[in-house]
Amino acid sequence: MNSRFLQFATFGLFAVGTFIPVWVANASPSQTSSILPESLSDLIPNQNQNSALILAQDATEEETNIRVYEKASPAVVSIDTEKTNGSGTIISSDGLVLTNAHVVSDGGTVTVTLADGRKLEADVMAFGEDGLDLAVLKIRNGRNLPTIPIASPNSVKVGQRAFAIGNPFGQFQNTLTVGIVSRLDQDRNLIQTDAAINPGNSGGPLLNSAGELIGVNTAIFTRGQGGGNIGIGFAISVDKVPPFLQAVRDGRAPRTPPPETPAFETENAKKIELNGPEVTDILKQGDKVLPVDNSFYHVYAFTGKAGQQVTIEMNSKEVDSYLILLTEDGSELAQDDDSGGEKNAKISIVLPTDGTYILLVNSYEAGESGSYRLRLKATDISPNDPTKGLILNQEGVLENKDSVLESDGSLYDEYTFEGQQGQSVWIRLESRDFDPYLALFDPKGELIAENDDASRSDKNAAIRVTLPATGRYRVVVNAYDQTGRGQYLLTVR
Repeated sequence: MNSRFLQFATFGLFAVGTFIPVWVANASPSQTSSILPESLSDLIPNQNQNSALILAQDATEEETNIRVYEKASPAVVSIDTEKTNGSGTIISSDGLVLTNAHVVSDGGTVTVTLADGRKLEADVMAFGEDGLDLAVLKIRNGRNLPTIPIASPNSVKVGQRAFAIGNPFGQFQNTLTVGIVSRLDQDRNLIQTDAAINPGNSGGPLLNSAGELIGVNTAIFTRGQGGGNIGIGFAISVDKVPPFLQAVRDGRAPRTPPPETPAFETENAKKIELNGPEVTDILKQGDKVLPVDNSFYHVYAFTGKAGQQVTIEMNSKEVDSYLILLTEDGSELAQDDDSGGEKNAKISIVLPTDGTYILLVNSYEAGESGSYRLRLKATDISPNDPTKGLILNQEGVLENKDSVLESDGSLYDEYTFEGQQGQSVWIRLESRDFDPYLALFDPKGELIAENDDASRSDKNAAIRVTLPATGRYRVVVNAYDQTGRGQYLLTVR
């Protein structure tokens, strides 16, 4: 199942009249040579030659990875505010830090953690404007700090190596991931990469093999609520960085962020009934457009009850159907591309709470037009069998004798359950005593989803995910910080 990131932050820039010394590297295209073989045998090296070539290539790549990390990582910082966390790049020795606007736009105290572990306060100096998700911070009393040079504009090529360094999930500072530049989105000035970018990497650097900044990591495509990287990440292109820094230096960049522009509109949603008549309509030119990919969409709203098993089907012979289900406050619950067979979309979910739900009826490709049919079916879980669909229902206590997460000193408990490939599960962690945090690991031990707050208004943690494989899954019950203690309820459906 393909999936779509919905919320590219759109903030404005603010201005400050401060000189910003920044090193912009000169572009130096690599030189290549081609030597034709004298005989056909030269084209077919023996197995030993192949092995030697592979080992040599691996050694070269490993040396490059190490060199880039050792050169750049000292200048990568973690950024924490009262509400968010992210990453940033030191671009001047006196403490100017480049990051995403959405990392620091909520205000409050900004704390920067250097690679050597020092924690320093910083001030937000400027924001990008016209939707540019960039900001500049100034570390208080910064001096003699390591920096990362900025690559020349228009120097990024599809296929070149790409290195991301940041603080994924706000808990693993100075993590390096490696990939390539997969695509250049010239319309939005974005670099697409398969180097793993996860929540917490926002604002950190995307680097070339010379350790130069080629982009500012900003967004990912993800598998639903609480999901992590699936190989499609985005960085703001280096082409946008020098003009932004010049605006900051000239005092033209905004000092305060403008209101966030939502990625989609939910006003005037059409009412639709569970188990009601089938709806037919047409996606067409003039409809609302998702800014992430310029696809048309319609918005519907329905009322549901906690525990209802709801199946939503979108069928069309003219467009590649896509469905996105949200809570009333815009938090994502599920999305689907082709689970309905062929190019039809289908979502099956147990509703977590009573209330209104928002449904985006969408096409997978930009500009697709055509008719579709939409149907919502619901089945109430019998009150005589409240355990129906229940995989795990566990009460517990986080207390001093529990395991401790080394990265932040927070306590955690672990539980396991058996899952099937393609199975859709909903995991919820509730507590009145501490701020819950959830993490889900697959049978191979890889993190596939994590969540802090179920929604803007619900501080409990929740994960909705389609299981990628059959086997034993591990759920980690955690507190957001090391002060978390108390009772909790873990539910897996």
